[in-house]
Amino acid sequence: MGMINSEIKPFNATAFKQGEFVEISEADVKGKWSVFFFYPADFTFVCPTELGDVADKYEELQKLGVEVFSVSTDTHFTHKAWHSSSETIGKINYFMVGDQTGTITNNFGVMREGQGLADRATFLIDPDGIIQAMEITAEGIGRDADDLMRKVKAAQYVRAHPGEVCPAKWKEGEATLTPSLDLVGKI
Repeated sequence: MGMINSEIKPFNATAFKQGEFVEISEADVKGKWSVFFFYPADFTFVCPTELGDVADKYEELQKLGVEVFSVSTDTHFTHKAWHSSSETIGKINYFMVGDQTGTITNNFGVMREGQGLADRATFLIDPDGIIQAMEITAEGIGRDADDLMRKVKAAQYVRAHPGEVCPAKWKEGEATLTPSLDLVGKI
């Protein structure tokens, strides 16, 4: 699964966002940071906890210039119904993408074979449409929006500071590393 540093593939889909159905494509991703947040299905158990967690960070992500696209193989109509019936999902202001054809899910390589459901997966895309980070977890393991925020900030830092890298557990404002021959064996 060599997805890191690859460009996202073309797609067209309908999403539910802030009370409206909107058409989106890969062109809507280019020129800004984006998160694709795949999950198995609406009206389930772990999924709403994750989507609600990202909703709580959406304003902060927007301030960082990041757009969020949650994606499942449910329809945009199902997303609207879920948004209308769940207090947790009702606070979502980001795109809820209906991928009933499986095009986007297959493009990212996270379709569960024979099930028609997406894996629990997150992809961070840079403004050039290049995948910079990804995370895939098993069905019962929910993701953490705080860690997503850390990864976004690290990816943005590295892009803005060529030649520097962010070590493990790096947080904004902490020291980075500048790989060089002199640093070999010193860490």
